[in-house]
Amino acid sequence: MKKKSLTLLAVALALTTFSFAQGFHLGFKAGANILKVDGKSFNDEFRFGYNLGAFAEINFNQKWGIQPELLWNQTNYRTGDNLGDLYGGSKEDYKGKLNYISIPLLLSYRPVKILSLQAGPQFGILIDQDKDVFGNTKEAFKSGDFSMLGGAQLNLGALRVGGRYVVGLTNINDIDNKDKWKNQGFQLYLGLTIL
Repeated sequence: MKKKSLTLLAVALALTTFSFAQGFHLGFKAGANILKVDGKSFNDEFRFGYNLGAFAEINFNQKWGIQPELLWNQTNYRTGDNLGDLYGGSKEDYKGKLNYISIPLLLSYRPVKILSLQAGPQFGILIDQDKDVFGNTKEAFKSGDFSMLGGAQLNLGALRVGGRYVVGLTNINDIDNKDKWKNQGFQLYLGLTIL
């Protein structure tokens, strides 16, 4: 009974939000991630990955709105030379990747129609990780990540061009607390509204 009530409440809230919104758009986006896993165990270098997904724009008035997204995000990393000192049996100078389903929820402010300034949280669910870092014996990374995003987006008709900075707030090290690991870097993207 509680599940049905919560579902009905969520649907009613969504319909109310859409009906009061000054503009509603759906679209797809894709781009490059220039990210790193920050920590003593990793090389301090940004590596290229990609992001791909969908977004919605819900404008409450001419200035304010929200932009929820659903993205596939890839973070590529390279372990440092001292990983073996901290964690015996691990591979040093190893190149790996983390694949996340990410859900950013951005507050959007438009000082002018062509420009949106955006900031907000991003929740990430780790879908896939290389397990070879520790010789297939254990998973090194936590299954969830929480980050903050900030950036700007150009609104050129149906085209969206943007960039943002990602700062990981949670420690994604699932082994111990010897070294805190956090995702960090830039995202660049192109988007296209279809509705």
